[in-house]
Amino acid sequence: MMSSIHEVSSAANPSAPYDLLVVGGGINGCGIARDAAGRGANVLLVEQDDLASHTSSASTKLIHGGLRYLEYYEFRLVREALMERERLLKIAPHIIWPMRFVLPHSKMLRPAWLLRTGLFLYDHLCPNMTLPKTKALNLRSAPAGKPLRSEYVRGFEYSDGWVQDSRLVVLNAMDAVRVGGANVQTRTRLVKAVRGPQVWTATLENAQTGEQSTVQAKALVNAAGPWVAELLQDRLNVPSRNKVRLVKGSHIVVPRVFEGAQAYIFQNPDKRIVFAIPYEQDFTLIGTTDVPWEKDPGKVDISPEEISYLCESVNRYFTKTVSPDDVVWTYAGVRPLYDDNSGNASAVTRDYVLDVDATAAPILSVFGGKITTFRKLAEHAVEKLAPHLPVLHKPGWTDGTPLPGGEFAPKDFDAQLRRFRGYAPHLSERSSWRLMRNYGLRAYEIATADAEGMGQMFGDTLSAREVDYLIDNEWARTAEDILWRRSRLGLFVNDADRAALQTYVEGRLPAGVASVANPDPVVRQNVA
Repeated sequence: MMSSIHEVSSAANPSAPYDLLVVGGGINGCGIARDAAGRGANVLLVEQDDLASHTSSASTKLIHGGLRYLEYYEFRLVREALMERERLLKIAPHIIWPMRFVLPHSKMLRPAWLLRTGLFLYDHLCPNMTLPKTKALNLRSAPAGKPLRSEYVRGFEYSDGWVQDSRLVVLNAMDAVRVGGANVQTRTRLVKAVRGPQVWTATLENAQTGEQSTVQAKALVNAAGPWVAELLQDRLNVPSRNKVRLVKGSHIVVPRVFEGAQAYIFQNPDKRIVFAIPYEQDFTLIGTTDVPWEKDPGKVDISPEEISYLCESVNRYFTKTVSPDDVVWTYAGVRPLYDDNSGNASAVTRDYVLDVDATAAPILSVFGGKITTFRKLAEHAVEKLAPHLPVLHKPGWTDGTPLPGGEFAPKDFDAQLRRFRGYAPHLSERSSWRLMRNYGLRAYEIATADAEGMGQMFGDTLSAREVDYLIDNEWARTAEDILWRRSRLGLFVNDADRAALQTYVEGRLPAGVASVANPDPVVRQNVA
């Protein structure tokens, strides 16, 4: 039941409006909030669910240029993405790291010369590339060929990057707070916003209590992802010539299919590609699909047909086959692609469009985009708003500033891990690696020098110390937030530990903050 509406405004000056209201706590919204806050703007970000609840936690977890986009002549997008790959590897070396991808050649599909040409372009579109370049493989003798069927004789190996996607979102939100005191409110829905000549007046609603409040902002950013068009039309009353096209991408996770740190990229007869990637040490991640989606973007499930499609895709290549019965977890999300009127869902551009309307109080809407280019998208968005928001006159700063915990060189990760193990020798090798990979140098704020200081354990590696850190610093409000977005420990925690964790979280929340136990909107199946 709703209580009466009350007024909330800028913390620095309760009578003043925010400079910027960002709607959407996915990667684009949090990236824009970080960039703008670092340039001096007073930012409020609202997200109707948890940070990274939808598209941004349902990716294939890759920082990549998009090798297949070269077939659609998306050279500018690929070049920008490859350049961003280099930057992101430097500013987030704890949650982003290089990975080698093996591409077997199938005689029935794209010819070898075409693959070689595409990979040559992929290596050279990015100036000053630091990752190892492509090399040809004899799959009968190379170790990477061992898991593959005997008919695959030739192949290629190239470089891209892996990312803890939902953690990338959270770290951007944390940095927005650190550099500029941004106000980040999760489980807060924008009900409507009324546009005036100089400011927006927005009505917000707390998802847990139903309580409403109003805020004012000089400019508004619509980074609502799959809801970007609905927000414009139904809640902001702003016309737009741009549209999004919703495409569902689904993934499956199975027990580990192959040994080694390399990933595989497979071509299918329908010209799509599917990745098979080492996942959380014990598993293999397989994805993704491209299926047009016209239903509620907040309720997305993988279909039995998609599960079969992904199994069949990898079974064409691996000697060890997988079946739907092997699937231990699935997830699906909707990509809000910019609608370029392409007839093929796989061919829809992954580029982005930033639409600014400054006929009254300015609004910028984000159409499309991909996780790899979020930082550049955010930089472009702030630059487009700067003429209408003088506080944003400072130059861009995010290309070389590490995200929280990533204040070390990528080449130093192993040394940092050894140092951390020395600090907390009671932690298992697996626990130390996970904490350093999730939190980087912030792991020292979680680990204690002795085992007793870690508190209650929820499963093998999740401690009360870590849960407290996530509640106090990362907006975690439920067991789902912790197990499926701040980590992927849901793959390892049993029902009893999950229930104990939820009880602990509810007892640890700040006064006046309610917990919600609704199912995760992206993670729809855990059959382990």
